[in-house]
Amino acid sequence: MKKSAAKEGKSASKLISEKITELGDWRGKTLNRMRKLIKAADPEVVEAWKWMGTPVWEHDGIICTGESYKKVVKLTFAKGASLNDPKHLFNSSLDGNVRRAIDIAEGVEINEAAFRARVRQAVALNSSAKSK
Repeated sequence: MKKSAAKEGKSASKLISEKITELGDWRGKTLNRMRKLIKAADPEVVEAWKWMGTPVWEHDGIICTGESYKKVVKLTFAKGASLNDPKHLFNSSLDGNVRRAIDIAEGVEINEAAFRARVRQAVALNSSAKSK
C-alpha cells in the first residue's frame, strides 16, 4: 500500500479493503475473515488506517490492529493483558504488561465465538476507561 493512498482522501475502510485485495493470498482471506468477526462483535466499530498502513479497529480507543507478515496475520489487542482469555487465543506478545496478540498462521482456524467475546470485552474495557 502506497503512503500516498491515505493522502488521496480514501477512507480507512477503503484502504483496508485494498490491502486485503493486495495481499491476494491466505493472509488477505484471514484478515478479511477477522475483520468480519470484529464487525459482527461490535457493529459500532470504527476502522482506522495508522502507522503508514496498519488496519486498526477502534471503539472508545483501540481494540486491535491487524498486521500481515510472511507467515502470520497478527491481531494485537491494545489492552490485551487486561482481558480474560479462557480459550487461550492469545499466543504472542505474552510477556508485555499491556498488549497481547493472536498470531494466525496459514490454515489455522481460531475459535470465532471466543474471538468475538475478546472483541466485546476490549470494547467494554475501553468504554469503562473512557467513562472514568
